[in-house]
Amino acid sequence: MPFELAQVNVARLLAPLDDPQLADFVAALEPVNAAADAAPGFVWRLQTDEGDATAVRAFDWDVGDSAGVIVNMSVWRDVEHLTAFVYGELHRQVLKRRREWFQRMSTAYTACWWVPTGHRPTTDEAEDRIRHLRIHGPTPYAFTLRNSYPPPDTEDSGQAVRGADQFCSA
Repeated sequence: MPFELAQVNVARLLAPLDDPQLADFVAALEPVNAAADAAPGFVWRLQTDEGDATAVRAFDWDVGDSAGVIVNMSVWRDVEHLTAFVYGELHRQVLKRRREWFQRMSTAYTACWWVPTGHRPTTDEAEDRIRHLRIHGPTPYAFTLRNSYPPPDTEDSGQAVRGADQFCSA
């Protein structure tokens, strides 16, 4: 059975999305999402019927003292394609400014995992993977781009692959 790579990224907001402090972030959402949608290896991303990912409610248990949580979840053909997008120029420009908009998180805020081709993960699955990563660190069940695992149907599926990611880490 072939597999695709699911990823989730959780961010705790410093202010509500309609606050002027987040105006540049909100303005960047559409171009970054369009770039992801057109990126090689992109398969799917979580969004409402209206195309709004920020309206998806999940991870409410992880709000803490923030103004709220936003969730980005997508599926990619493989780790290499996701990594290429994460390090692409447009996405990197937004990542460089993330401290202006989001709280620093000391626990895992991004998780990757393999899903059967065609499966679209739910927010419940994503929450489970983040919790697992926070408790156990990177494993074949939930990992990061820094410490990823090959798909379950490969010979080395239980062996971690060390990457160079600095943004999607535990």
